[in-house]
Amino acid sequence: MNDWNIAVPDDPVNAFVPHSPPAIKGAETGPLAGLKFAVKDLYDIENYPTGGGSPEWLATHDPARHTSPLVSRLLDAGADMIGKTVCDELFYSFTGANAHYGTPKNIRAPGRMPGGSSSGSAAATAAGLCDFALGSDTGGSIRVPASFCGIFGLRPTHGRLDLAHAMAMAPSFDAAGWFANEAGILRRAGEILLDGRKISQPLDRVLVGEFAFRHADPAVANSLLAFLEQAAAVLPRIEPLTSAPDDLDLDQARECFRIIQAFETWKTFGDWIGETKPNFGPGIKERFEAAKTVTASDRDQAIPYRDKVRGTLRGMLEPGTLMVLPTAASASPLLDAPGDELEDFRRKTMALICLSSLAGLPQISIPAASSPEGFPVGLSVMGWAGGDEALLDLASALEPHCQKY
Repeated sequence: MNDWNIAVPDDPVNAFVPHSPPAIKGAETGPLAGLKFAVKDLYDIENYPTGGGSPEWLATHDPARHTSPLVSRLLDAGADMIGKTVCDELFYSFTGANAHYGTPKNIRAPGRMPGGSSSGSAAATAAGLCDFALGSDTGGSIRVPASFCGIFGLRPTHGRLDLAHAMAMAPSFDAAGWFANEAGILRRAGEILLDGRKISQPLDRVLVGEFAFRHADPAVANSLLAFLEQAAAVLPRIEPLTSAPDDLDLDQARECFRIIQAFETWKTFGDWIGETKPNFGPGIKERFEAAKTVTASDRDQAIPYRDKVRGTLRGMLEPGTLMVLPTAASASPLLDAPGDELEDFRRKTMALICLSSLAGLPQISIPAASSPEGFPVGLSVMGWAGGDEALLDLASALEPHCQKY
């Protein structure tokens, strides 16, 4: 095994991997000069290995030959990269736990999960170790940790950010994304990261997905609905969406996403797993064992429902229309939550976060409120394809009403 133990930044929350490259200085001038950013251990840095949360993946792959174009763009814009961050093992979870590197600490919900798989990036941002951080989102890995850690996080329109020289998971869902403590910094980073394919349109309607709020824990739903009442003055016309559009079923959407993601994830990693037989941590091992059993026929049978979800949501969220819903079904679970409680959390939350993944639509999580116990609770806003900039602008307008930590 190669020895990639390189000095990492001061790390009180266990956010950085032990094989992190040293800090990289950005350009002397540029729109992001003076800002620091961290990078999920999914993106390549030339001459350093990319580990994907797995020591065995790290040991069986050569150092990267190129740097991710997203990282390069940020450096060229003047931001300084401070290191690479911990993620769930091969990204196949959204709790934030990693059996090999340890779980990053959620400073805004001590003793509770940071959310994953972009856990280190979210934890570093919440702790103020960086101004913003790159993560990725296949099935919630930006949105869930943003909600749990009380920060802003954007999953962009699928395909708007270049994922060259980055590890894949399930390519039809994979999206780059990023976090920040401040909406303005999230927006500044977006000006560098997003491509030019935006679709601009004044906001004229916000749909409140009451069907999704009913799916969340009542305390979470009530705190987020109260936030919407307080922030109503900065929102366009609000309309309740009592029933799921076109009879869309959240549980069926979740199962559709699970099948397609599992099939694509096994296609990405299956050969390597068969050759290497890695020692996966708890939960990850079982997910890959299940993914191995998903056939092309299973995937093909799920595609029509994915297309239905995509068509329904894209038809409803035309330019100028947004939909709000809870990011996750609950506040962050305890680090030692029992298995049945975690499974219930996964099932309920996946039914919510799978929607924008299936539809390829942008979704931003904002730190809107707190649970009755005082833990962060995120509100999500889903927009139209190419409407990422509108979500970033709305986050800035809503920020004065957000929970302060």
